[in-house]
Parts: sequence; C-alpha cells; structure tokens
Amino acid sequence: MTEPGPIRLLLADVDGTLVTQEKVLTEAAREAAQSLRKAGIWLAITSGRPPRGMSMLIEPLALDDPIAGFNGGVLVNPDLTVLESHTLDPTVARQALKLIRDQGLDAWLYTPDAWIVRDPKAPHVDREAWTVKFDAVVAGSFAEADLDRAVKIVGVSDDLDKVAACEKEAQRALGGGASAARSQPYYLDVTHPKANKGEVVRTLSRRLGIPVSAIATMGDMPNDTLMFDVGGFSIAMGNASDEVKALASAVTDSNEDEGFAKAVRNFILPRAAQGAST
Repeated sequence: MTEPGPIRLLLADVDGTLVTQEKVLTEAAREAAQSLRKAGIWLAITSGRPPRGMSMLIEPLALDDPIAGFNGGVLVNPDLTVLESHTLDPTVARQALKLIRDQGLDAWLYTPDAWIVRDPKAPHVDREAWTVKFDAVVAGSFAEADLDRAVKIVGVSDDLDKVAACEKEAQRALGGGASAARSQPYYLDVTHPKANKGEVVRTLSRRLGIPVSAIATMGDMPNDTLMFDVGGFSIAMGNASDEVKALASAVTDSNEDEGFAKAVRNFILPRAAQGAST
C-alpha cells in the first residue's frame, strides 16, 4: 500500500458503504459529501452496478467526477456519456458463463446498455431491479451477440459458501483473462481484467492528475480490497468481513450506523487539514 498523505479524492463503493442496507442515502451521508467539497476534496463513486443504476446518487451528492460502473467496466461522466469501456473477451465470457453454471449458480449478463436474466423470479432479480431502478431483459438463453459484448457476467446464489468457492475457481480458471471477485456475498462479478476497482483508482489518478497516494478508498467487500491496494489510504466498513478489515488502513462503523459520514469526519477531513497546513 502506498505511503498515506494528504487526501485530494475519496473513491467510495456504493452498496454496503455509501448507502444503507435498504439503499438509502442518509442526510448525514449527503452532509459528509458537502463537507468534502468544502474542504476541496473530490468525491467519486464506483460499483458493480451499471452506470444508470447509480444515476439517483449524482444530484444528491453533487458529483462532477467520472463514475465507474461495472467495477470500472464502464466509466461515464455525470451525464452518463461514456468515457471508457472494457468488454470481456468473447471466449472468456463464454468460459465464465459455463463455469458459473457448472458451479450451480444462476447467471446474469450485462452489456453496455442492457441487463439480461434467464428467470425473472430467480433470487435477487426483484431486489436488483429495485436497487438500480430499471428492469432486466428476460431471455430464455443468452444471445451470442450479447456474449460478444458482455461487460459483466454475474454468478448469483444464496448459498454463500458456493459463491465463495466459485470465486476461487473462477480466479484459477480465468487467470489474467478476467477479474473475478464478489461484490456482495451472493454475487460473483466477472469483468474485463482492467474492470476492477484497483484500475479505477489508477484511471481516476490519470484523468484527474491526482497521485494515487492522494486517493482514499472506502468499501466493504473483497472486490473493494483491489482499490485498497492501490490508493494511499483505505477504510473498511464496520459491516465488512474480518478479512477485508485486515487489509484496510482504518475501520469505520457499519453502513447502518453512518459509517460513511463518520469515516469522512474521522479519517478524511483531518487529512485534508493536514494537507492544507503543509
């Protein structure tokens, strides 16, 4: 991990971090975002969600920096115009889909402009539609044309041990051909190797002219540790696993107890003040 120093940008995960379990952006979180802006610290968000599944956060947070959807698979402006996108290699996409099915997980497919499921009544479909505020396209099977332009394939199961085991197998089998990491205990996200949150830190650093050492990161899941490794200071949520917490510079309270707002107050703003006084 890079030596910590004054913070100029906070990159935050969304689900399990910025919003509550019921996907609520609290008033305290909004006020924390405002305090960052007043302190001269930029706020950016990244998520496994598609970009338009984060659109409801743009105005309340007054976001004006790039937004990284699909764990960095698609980078957009706040008006959702695309800056960069990374699709899976078609052969790797088919390999990942077969592996997920063989491991007994349901599979979802995302293209740059659609979310496709085979069974609308499968676990978490309704919840995901409520979260991202748009419905999935239902197809009995995934079309070859869609597999050729997949930006994310998701393995879904309420058997959390099975999802964890599938993550390890996908990492082994796909190797450098894809990034495979859990975005929720019940979701395994498979994306282009450059579509991971560590690469999001590097991309924002390049685009905004901010050294990675001046970027703080905040999250709760194993896929968030990829950005912990790159940024200068990392914060794990109180609802994160012990494994995730062990890889962070600091730990805040849970997303049900204003962990985001408390982290901004306790860890980020003091580093802004440190930077202003040096």
